[in-house]
Amino acid sequence: MHAIVVGAGPTGLFCAIALARRGHRVTVVDRDPGPPPSGPWQRRGVMQFEHAHTFRAPVIDALRAEMPDAVDALTASGAQIAAGPTGHTVALLCRRSTFERALSGMAARQAGVTRVVGTVERPYRPGSRVHGVVTGGRVLTGDVVIDASGRAARYLRGLRPETEGGDCGAVYATRQYRLHPGAEPGPVNSPIGLQLSMSGYAAIAFVHDGGTFSVTFTHDGTDTRLRRLREDVVFEAAVRAIPRLSDWIEPGRSHPLTPVLPGGRLYNSYRTQLGPGGTPLLPGLISVGDAVCTTTPLAGRGVTLALMQARALLHMLDEYADLDIDIDIDIAIDTVTARFDAWCERHVRPWFDDHRYADGERVRRWGGEQVDATRRLPSDLIVAAAEADPSLRPLVEPYATMAALPDSLAPAEARARAIFAAGWRPAVPPGPTREGLAEICDAHTFGLTGAVSRSPAAV
Repeated sequence: MHAIVVGAGPTGLFCAIALARRGHRVTVVDRDPGPPPSGPWQRRGVMQFEHAHTFRAPVIDALRAEMPDAVDALTASGAQIAAGPTGHTVALLCRRSTFERALSGMAARQAGVTRVVGTVERPYRPGSRVHGVVTGGRVLTGDVVIDASGRAARYLRGLRPETEGGDCGAVYATRQYRLHPGAEPGPVNSPIGLQLSMSGYAAIAFVHDGGTFSVTFTHDGTDTRLRRLREDVVFEAAVRAIPRLSDWIEPGRSHPLTPVLPGGRLYNSYRTQLGPGGTPLLPGLISVGDAVCTTTPLAGRGVTLALMQARALLHMLDEYADLDIDIDIDIAIDTVTARFDAWCERHVRPWFDDHRYADGERVRRWGGEQVDATRRLPSDLIVAAAEADPSLRPLVEPYATMAALPDSLAPAEARARAIFAAGWRPAVPPGPTREGLAEICDAHTFGLTGAVSRSPAAV
C-alpha cells in the first residue's frame, strides 16, 4: 500500500513511521521542511509549537508499542518519564519541539518514507474517490490519503462537514525558561510540575526536557487587562506575585528562553467522516488526530487522543493487510474508514463531550459563579473531591490517567456532589485573585513600577 500522509506533526510522523515499518510506502507532505541541523526551529503555521504540552502515559505506550527507539531518542535528548505515587507511568516530560524533532529525525532515516515540502492545494479526485493530493501543481497519487493536518485544513474546506463544538472560552500566555546548571526545579505538587487553581484563573509550571520548563497562565479572556500578560515585564510581575510559582523564576534558579507566547481561539471540536448512509464522505481519505477531534489544552489531552486514534487506525489497517484473501484496496479502505469512525464515536467523542461540559463549567466559575451541587458535576470537580474523600481515588484515577473513559466517573459523582453540597471546596493557593492579577497588569503596563518592554510575540 502507498499512503499519502498530509501533515508532519506528531500524528502524521507517528503514522508515517509505523506504516513504513509495516512495509508500506509512505509520502509525507508538509509545508515545513523539518528541523534545521542546528539552531531554533521556526515551525510554520503551528501556533502551539512552543507552548507547554503534556504527553500523557498513552503517548509513551504508543511509542513503546510502535517505535521504542523513539523513547530512547527522547530520553537521550533530556526528556523524562514521570511516575505517579504508585510508580505507574504518568507522562513524558518534554517540549513539543523536542518531541517533533525526535520523530522528524526518525522519519528522515526511515526506509520507505519520503518527505515532500509543499502546501497541499486540494485532494486529487479524478472520479468519486480521493486518489492522492495536489501540491505545487504536482499530483501525488496513492492508495489512501491519511489527513493529519489538523482541525482547519484549507485543502478540505467545503468537502467535509463542519465540526461540532466551538471556542472553549479560555486564553493563555506561556513563557519558556531554562534552569541554570546544577539548579533544582521549583516546588511541585504533581508529576508534571506545579498546578495551581487560583481564584478566577489557573497558573502552571510544566517540567520539560533538559532543564527547561514553561510557566502558563490561563483565564477566560473577558477582563481585557489580563491580555497584558503577553508583555514580558507584566508576565514576570504576575509570576512573582504567586509565592510558590515565583520560586521557579528566581534569577539564581533560571532564565527565560522565549518571550511571552500568547495563545487563544482554543476549540473543542469533533468531526465525523461518514455521511447519512454510513459511507465515507470522502472515499479514499481518512482523517486522524486533530482532524477528528480537538480538546482544549487545559487537561493536556491533544497529542494523547491523537496517538490513541493513530494506533486504532493502524490496527484496523493491519487486519486487512493480514488477510489471506484478495480484497479490493478501495473496499478495504472504505471499510476501515467506517470502522475507524465508529471507534472514534465510542472512544474519542466522550472526551470531546467531557471537555465541552467541564470547560464551560470552569469558565463559569472563573467568572465568579459558585459550584452548584444540584447540577451534574463536571469531571474536574469529581476528581478534586478525592482530596476530601480518599476513598474516591480508585474511582477517579483511571479517568485522570486516561485509562478509562469519562463515564467511569459516574460511580463517584453522588459522593462528590454530597461533598460539595456540604460546603467543601478545594483550597485556593496563596496569590492574587483574578481582580488582583488584573491590577498587577494595570500597574506594570502604565509604568507605576517600571517601563514595559514589548516582545515580538506581543505586538
